[in-house]
Amino acid sequence: MWLYVVICGFWLLSEIVINIFTRTKKPAGESHDNGTLGLIWVVIIVSITCGVLIGVNYREFNVFCYFLGFAFIIAGMIIRAIAIASLKSMFTPNVTIRNDHVLKTDGIYKRIRHPSYSGSLLSFLGLGLSLGNWISLAVIFIPVCAVFLYRINIEEQALVGNFGQDYLNYKKVTKRLIPFIY
Repeated sequence: MWLYVVICGFWLLSEIVINIFTRTKKPAGESHDNGTLGLIWVVIIVSITCGVLIGVNYREFNVFCYFLGFAFIIAGMIIRAIAIASLKSMFTPNVTIRNDHVLKTDGIYKRIRHPSYSGSLLSFLGLGLSLGNWISLAVIFIPVCAVFLYRINIEEQALVGNFGQDYLNYKKVTKRLIPFIY
């Protein structure tokens, strides 16, 4: 249990640090965020709070789901870290096209266009599973997934606007979030 709390605490702290230190300042590029970063944080905070409160009071799953969820949290954090590290200075938590932006199509981006979101969603799925019931899983995962999909649409519009046909061609050969599936 203590390891679970430490990992979840590290996950939260890492997201706060990423958000603070990688946010784009206005001169570095053109923002296309449309307030989605704030919306994401609100949805995450409300969903996790509600999901945890439900999960504490009503357990339905077995220990296997707890450990599977824990593994998903860690795997998601690793996938997200790889995606962020491969983008280097081009990564921003707010949707911004930097002045020197280059379309990333290799490495983890060769199969999926949004591995950072994939990793985050896997972690949220894991959190919901680890709380031990279907309601917590739904309350956490569905709203977070919905807000991420909304944001992905905004991000892809910005990328098409900046890279044009190159990004449209990239979309044809990659999946959005899950390799070979979606």
